[in-house]
Amino acid sequence: MAALPEGAPCWADAAFPDLEAAKNFYAELFGWTYTDALAQFGGYTQALKDGRPVAAVETMRPGLGGEPSWNLYFATSDIEATTAKIRDSGGALLMDPMKVGEYGTMVTAEDPSGAYFSAWQPASHEGFGRTGEPGAYCWAEVTARDAAKADAFYPAVFPLEVRPLGDARGGEGGPADFHVWKVQGRPVAGRHHMTDDFPPDVHPFINVYFGVADCDAAVETVRRLGGQVLQGHEPTDSPFGRYATVKDPQGAVFSVIDTATTVGEPPDLS
Repeated sequence: MAALPEGAPCWADAAFPDLEAAKNFYAELFGWTYTDALAQFGGYTQALKDGRPVAAVETMRPGLGGEPSWNLYFATSDIEATTAKIRDSGGALLMDPMKVGEYGTMVTAEDPSGAYFSAWQPASHEGFGRTGEPGAYCWAEVTARDAAKADAFYPAVFPLEVRPLGDARGGEGGPADFHVWKVQGRPVAGRHHMTDDFPPDVHPFINVYFGVADCDAAVETVRRLGGQVLQGHEPTDSPFGRYATVKDPQGAVFSVIDTATTVGEPPDLS
């Protein structure tokens, strides 16, 4: 498994009050199995799809408020330099760079628009073992109310090529509220303007998309297991796949996408 290029999303994890309940939910939804928990790292547990690492779950630390959320990591080859860019570009560090055993070094921050993210300098753990398929990471969007702050910040911290679009999931001609980010010429993530279709109490966040074989069936599984679909974010067709945004039973928001079921011509991302 080769290290992902600088600035590319390379890992995702989430912490939950009830770790076993989270493991059961995602195992049924995505077919994940799990490694043994790493007690020295708070019960950190890697999720596997067909034997390859695709994400991780852990126990939420006591005293942390708010609902669980998925956290996205961007790859870096120099965590100290990335940390300096985060500070210089208006981000707020939530922790100093921390070495995680033999696996790598991380830093977690809040961008100026209010979304949380991490950067990861790999050592033995280079990141996703599978992407772009059912049960694995497919995409992510920084979902920000103040889009201009996000637009200024991320390309200053990571080597991202920015391609402004209209509403990429709704076709041509929409307002310029969506940016695609490319690394080495390949689309890797984007920035979505959080408009009034999101409830006012939803904090800016990075929406992580996981692949599924059937979006509608996945949504029904989410509901059957006690999760919910976000209001206004029912299964929707797009040129990139049929997708929906959901919340798991403990409150973590994410999206599911069937990339094989597409409708319409995708926009020009060159």
